[in-house]
Amino acid sequence: MTVLIIPARINECIRVERIEPAMEMRQSLVGGNVEAISGRGWHVLLNDQAIHIPLPPNPRAEVLIREAGTPVEDTVSGTAVFLGHGSNGTDQDVPGHLLGLAERLFQTRLAA
Repeated sequence: MTVLIIPARINECIRVERIEPAMEMRQSLVGGNVEAISGRGWHVLLNDQAIHIPLPPNPRAEVLIREAGTPVEDTVSGTAVFLGHGSNGTDQDVPGHLLGLAERLFQTRLAA
């Protein structure tokens, strides 16, 4: 499955990667237990203990979530992993429109 990974640290590059759909892989990417914020046709995985650890804020992920049309009340922290979701509830590749929005917002070319 192809995912968009946005690290919290600004000096780390936003990247697109192929990962195995196993929960252990997701937990490894976010550094702990996973929680999700859902948008239209996509969701983002975050560390569910980000506030308590504390993990650094992730303003790039927060901007992408908001610009994609999903309001968030809390600050987004830690590494964010974006992927798509299918009509039957399964995870899918991150949608192309979300990759395109990220490219425009962050002025970077993302390749799957």
